[in-house]
Amino acid sequence: MKGLWLKNGTLEFRNNIPDPVPEPGECLIRVTQAGICSTDIAMINGLNPFDGVLGHEFVGIVKDSASPLNGKRVVAEIYTSCGDCSYCRAGLRKHCQNGRVIGIINKNGAFADYISMPEQNLYVVPDDIEDRAAVFVEPLAAALDILEKVEIGPDTSVMLIGAGKLGQLAARVLATTSCPLTIVTRNESKKARLQSLGADLITSKDLSGMTFDVVIDCTGDQDGLTTALAATRPRGTLVLKSTVPGLASVDMTRVVVDEINIVGSRCGPYAKALEYLQRGTIETKSLIDASFSIGNSLEAMATAQQSGILKVLLELD
Repeated sequence: MKGLWLKNGTLEFRNNIPDPVPEPGECLIRVTQAGICSTDIAMINGLNPFDGVLGHEFVGIVKDSASPLNGKRVVAEIYTSCGDCSYCRAGLRKHCQNGRVIGIINKNGAFADYISMPEQNLYVVPDDIEDRAAVFVEPLAAALDILEKVEIGPDTSVMLIGAGKLGQLAARVLATTSCPLTIVTRNESKKARLQSLGADLITSKDLSGMTFDVVIDCTGDQDGLTTALAATRPRGTLVLKSTVPGLASVDMTRVVVDEINIVGSRCGPYAKALEYLQRGTIETKSLIDASFSIGNSLEAMATAQQSGILKVLLELD
């Protein structure tokens, strides 16, 4: 099969990758659309040691005659779990001690013609959600996890820093709460796509001592994290939605003295993400900047790394 292969930090397009062989409980899925996210780019730059097919945002069609999902369009939770470790037994499947994550940890991802995934990870996509929207389910679910972890309402002052691939979705999710929302970004193209949300759009230079009840960091860099912590009021909450490569530096004295809550937020509720897309609560079309065939996947990855570019799709159908 065709696919985008990462080995020793180098990407290459291959047309001779062996088709995946589903393990017990897994289904074979023909990928139709896949999305490139910041984590994929970070993987190239050494976020996590990995050799294999990249990609974890996708929609596809089940090709498994033994499964009741055969022929169905599906999206998939990106982690696999053993079902037997202490975390799995406690209902924390995404923290499985033996878990794998497609395109990230020990399992080939979705930038290829086919992928195999546990049937329990699959969600059927309603007919009225097109592929180019369904491919956003994974990152939208991650954005929705903010509301699973922190109570936000009309009286909660919220600052979001970082309006990139994930930040744009987080901004749209936060806007549904009617909270007073401030978004920090300096990129004019990204600002333009936030105008309809009614948020205050500023740069970090405009903060000048402002503090907020809840601050969400979607920057993935040290400067963003420092700014986010500085903008969190005493007894406020800092939500970390992106990882900083290497070891991040945090003023832990301020965390203790100001009694700041730090919340890590990862994967989120897929069923709710599908519901938001089906109802039209979250619009995603304006976030798509380019689409490439799998044969042009190297060009797609290069495009996704350009400043101001948001979602780049790979078409595999």
